[in-house]
Amino acid sequence: MKPVRAKKHLGQHFLNDTQIASDIVDGLSFKYPVLEVGPGMGVLTKFLVNKSDIDLKLIDIDTESIVYLKQAFPELEAKIIEGDFLQLKLDLVFDQPYAVIGNFPYNISSQIFFKVLEYRDYIPEIVGMLQKEVAERLASPPGSKVYGILSVLLQAYYNVEYLFTVHEDVFTPPPKVKSGVIRVTRNDVKTLNCDEVLFKQIIKATFNQRRKTIRNSIKPIFFNRDAIINHPTMSLRPEQLSVAQFVELTNLVSSNPA
Repeated sequence: MKPVRAKKHLGQHFLNDTQIASDIVDGLSFKYPVLEVGPGMGVLTKFLVNKSDIDLKLIDIDTESIVYLKQAFPELEAKIIEGDFLQLKLDLVFDQPYAVIGNFPYNISSQIFFKVLEYRDYIPEIVGMLQKEVAERLASPPGSKVYGILSVLLQAYYNVEYLFTVHEDVFTPPPKVKSGVIRVTRNDVKTLNCDEVLFKQIIKATFNQRRKTIRNSIKPIFFNRDAIINHPTMSLRPEQLSVAQFVELTNLVSSNPA
């Protein structure tokens, strides 16, 4: 079959190392049905189809890849979705919780995880390859220089593990950066016991001015309320706060109305 042409606007870099592909697939627990995102030419798919006990579906936005996949995996033809993962109603893919796996395009990898967060009760597990810096950010603990907005939001509901690094020379075309593979598994948190809208607002406000202390970055939210401004957390910077501390801060702000 004719190889699929990598398209820059879709962020396509096709993995051509089968051992690495096998290692990525082995990151799954195989407790759930699986949705593969952006399979391209099926380097992960060929290992997934060998797992005969799982229900597998694929989604790709690239028509050329869809044609290739239907030829390469005719047994999956009814399970291949042509479409945009970011527009997909994730609660309708399977009638039970399922895992997501993929070599995620660098240009939408963060958006993929924001989307997953919206459907976190449907997706208990994700194994994905993305730009190394983004993978490290998602897995980084409080205190790290790369700990950021998505780190906190994702770690509020999931446990994040950085599995391994993938070098540029195993892709066609090779990207300009290294990749990292992470495993994300749902934790036991159902709700955060705080105003989750305010929680997100505080996280975004503080990390958008991450060089400032919490006191200075969230002034527009709490309007210098005396009960808040002298709290010990106020002298810290956002990367120093754990998820639990952000929850505490949210409750502090919401319980001291202006």
